[in-house]
Amino acid sequence: MADDKHFVDKHRNQLIERVSNIAAILDELLEEDVIQPETYDKIRVLSICQEKMRELYSGPLKAGGIRCKDKFYNILRKRERYLVDELKDMK
Repeated sequence: MADDKHFVDKHRNQLIERVSNIAAILDELLEEDVIQPETYDKIRVLSICQEKMRELYSGPLKAGGIRCKDKFYNILRKRERYLVDELKDMK
């Protein structure tokens, strides 16, 4: 059931399309040890926000499990509060 999915999985497509503050999010993910410096550098060089988000989903968020997703969610709440609130209200 979709309600059992983690927020970042449930709203994957919307987050990929709509997150705009990816640089600050990557900085915090690096600081929180969710991503390694090599991954940070690899994602930062991508030119389009959606590409950066897809790379984040296909790498660290996929491999890191619930702990990484929780940290990512908390950073999203801080950096993309209005988007997170809007997605939480979606049925």
